[in-house]
Amino acid sequence: MLFSVQILLLTPIVFLILYLLLNYFVKGERCVCIVVLGDIGRSPRMQYHAMSLAQHGYFVHIVGYRGSTPHKKLRNDERIEINHIREAPSFFRLLWTSANLAFTLLLLPKSGHYFVQNPPTIPTFVVVWFVSVVRRSQMIIDWHNYGYTILALKLGPQHLLVSVSQWVERTFGKYAKDNICVTNAMRDDLHHQWNVRATTVYDRPPEMFKPTPTPEQHDLFLRLAKEYPVFKARSASDSATAFTQRDANGAVTKSADRSALVVSSTSWTEDEDFGLLLKALEIYEKDSSGTTPSIVCVITGKGPQKEMYREKIKNLHWKKVQFCLPWLTAEDYPLLLGSADLGVCLHMSSSGLDLPMKVVDMFGCGLPVCAVRYNCVEELVKPGVNGLLFDDSTQLAAQLQELLKEFPCKSSKLDTFRENLQAFQAKRWHDQWTEKVLPIFVDKQKVQ
Repeated sequence: MLFSVQILLLTPIVFLILYLLLNYFVKGERCVCIVVLGDIGRSPRMQYHAMSLAQHGYFVHIVGYRGSTPHKKLRNDERIEINHIREAPSFFRLLWTSANLAFTLLLLPKSGHYFVQNPPTIPTFVVVWFVSVVRRSQMIIDWHNYGYTILALKLGPQHLLVSVSQWVERTFGKYAKDNICVTNAMRDDLHHQWNVRATTVYDRPPEMFKPTPTPEQHDLFLRLAKEYPVFKARSASDSATAFTQRDANGAVTKSADRSALVVSSTSWTEDEDFGLLLKALEIYEKDSSGTTPSIVCVITGKGPQKEMYREKIKNLHWKKVQFCLPWLTAEDYPLLLGSADLGVCLHMSSSGLDLPMKVVDMFGCGLPVCAVRYNCVEELVKPGVNGLLFDDSTQLAAQLQELLKEFPCKSSKLDTFRENLQAFQAKRWHDQWTEKVLPIFVDKQKVQ
């Protein structure tokens, strides 16, 4: 009986060892595993990596958490397989996540490269490095930010976990075959601090982010009006919305008396202070000049502070400013940005070395932006060229008043910004990816 129990316990271990040994000698150059220790649907840059890899003939496994729905193009691509891991119980999160991630990666077919999103750093770096050693594969890191600086916002800079995270990033970052990062400032900092060499690969908008034609705007607003009243027309008409109207001949035009549609996308976290925008709009609400239009302010995204601010907004009784806090599909989000009049970015980088991807999306849609000023943001937002930078709520309120003055009849500065964004829109994600990232995965002599 005891012998039978021992055989029963040892059998899966033996099979696992044999499986790993067999995989050790299997080549996996045309297979890439992308590790996103977060909600896959809310990791657009890694989704874009997957789609570009698939477009060049690679088979891609994405490993991450369930949550938001990934983009349809990702879900429908036969070369991309999404693998979900279960989120850990809070009482032993680190051990659970490490074991879960390790077993998931080891049981997947062998990959020639393990492509890691950072942050989060712990336990991703250690687990992926271990798996890449076991499988004779190569680890690549995409540095979106530093994990330890984000932890410092939540736990304080002196917390032990912050120091551990910094050590893990510094140590295991050097073990990667290649590193890419999102700004020149981060590239220089990685080299200066830790002697890690990285290639700057800016976020660029994929083809789906583009200005939305007026008829498509109308269809979008009609859909949204079923759930969000701010998009409904003042009159009870099935052929009109708060921003557009369809005439008897079927032609769609923008309403002459429409409000300005201002969009902000936020993760509702400590590094994006929504209170700053709320205070600016309060100043705007009190403007009695009579030259500024009413505003419909749409704030997209999910995050821990969302419900707190939703309750604050419920208690506001403003006449010039209305709010809407929707969660949009991956397909509707670009349509909304391409329909808006002005974007606002509240991202304040924890490291001062990353750039807000939401601004890249807005620029791809030809949408000018007012953004919080911080170190290196001018690598993306050029003040007076494609948008404006602000330091506080008073300055943001003044910019809203300036840009929206006499809207929609007069918007010369916004029009100029839109014209200047055409050059940014010319180079899309896949073009840059093919130039800068593809050589990491193939013999450079084969890349034409």
